[in-house]
Amino acid sequence: MIHHMLSTLMSKLWSGWGTLAGVFLIFALWQVGFETFGSLVLPAPLEALSRLVDLVALPSGLEYILITAKRAFAGFLLASAFGIFFGLIAGWSNTLSLLCKPFITVALGVPPIAWIVLALLWFGGDDGTPIFTVFISTIPLIFAGALQGVRMREKELDEMAQSFHVPLVQRFWQVQAPQIVSYLFPAWATALGLSWKVVVMAELLSSTRGIGAGLAEARVNIDTASTMAWIVVVVGLLLVIEGTLLNPVKDYVEGWKHAE
Repeated sequence: MIHHMLSTLMSKLWSGWGTLAGVFLIFALWQVGFETFGSLVLPAPLEALSRLVDLVALPSGLEYILITAKRAFAGFLLASAFGIFFGLIAGWSNTLSLLCKPFITVALGVPPIAWIVLALLWFGGDDGTPIFTVFISTIPLIFAGALQGVRMREKELDEMAQSFHVPLVQRFWQVQAPQIVSYLFPAWATALGLSWKVVVMAELLSSTRGIGAGLAEARVNIDTASTMAWIVVVVGLLLVIEGTLLNPVKDYVEGWKHAE
């Protein structure tokens, strides 16, 4: 027990150091780019970080971050609810599974910028445009992950549980759900990262508030330092979400793979 806990702790520490080393490498390459091309093309990392502190200190800066987070999570949660529900239903039906493949292909083939234009026509410059764009851009990934999880589960385990007369609900939660989630989780994690990129793009073109709006203001003012500061905010939030939400959930849902 103690050996397992120490092994888990060392694994997490090593993973954290690896992530930190990657971040330092990015900043080192950034510094090289600054020294090569100059501040107009790529500002110094310290200058961008200093501008980031100034932006966050402003009431509007923190408000922009919260607005973007609200829109990204709203669209992502809606896509998760509908994508998982309909993906599970389609996964258990061969007919629905075949019928849904063209729709998934079409949905994945339409670029987010096209959805943004349509959303602007439908919802205008309000919250509806970025939320809808996140929803429609991420739901195909989540739907496909849920469908694939159902189709690829070990049916022998279902038959064994059924032979022992395990109740249907218990059979789903203890036998089927862990297998489905192991396929769903990579798609779900990818969709969560995509939601941040899409919401910033939608705000850049449609909104006067949010991180995307901050990037639009920096572009108009030819303020490269502010541009890089907002990019650091997005990347930093993604790293925080990965470390505090995605990795713990991944360890939990994949625990059955390593169980003795």
